[in-house]
Amino acid sequence: MDSKRKNSLFIGSFIALLILFSPYLLFINKGISEDLKSIDTIFGIISAGYYDTIYLYAYWFFSKFVPLFLLLIWFLTCKHWWVHAILIPITVYLFQLISVINDSIQYVDEVEFIYTVPIAVIIVVILYFIRSKMGIYILAVDLKDEMDENMKDPKKIG
Repeated sequence: MDSKRKNSLFIGSFIALLILFSPYLLFINKGISEDLKSIDTIFGIISAGYYDTIYLYAYWFFSKFVPLFLLLIWFLTCKHWWVHAILIPITVYLFQLISVINDSIQYVDEVEFIYTVPIAVIIVVILYFIRSKMGIYILAVDLKDEMDENMKDPKKIG
């Protein structure tokens, strides 16, 4: 097996493992004491802040992080022309994750819509433009398929 195929197999297997184990991140909070107010990590001290306990903070953090993570994998590995439509839910979850981390915001999941509308409008306009430019090619492929089908099974004349 050449190195390019081996590398592709390794990366594909790694991505599959990440996808396989990502739902288990939603249960990380089950391993945290329900009365813990702060925790010391290699990134510094994480305090619960608005969420009162690290248990609730971990629940909210990973409930936003896991879908964002899976959407990012989908976006990075998708080969279709409409891949940029995935950016809309990515931005929504990104703003929600930021609001969870920034505990000075008291209303999680309420203000993000206003910030994501301009991004969504831009992406929809770009996708519409791409789709309109691809329309002729899609019709050509459909016509080619129809012609190939007619050539395989010609109708008898007479």
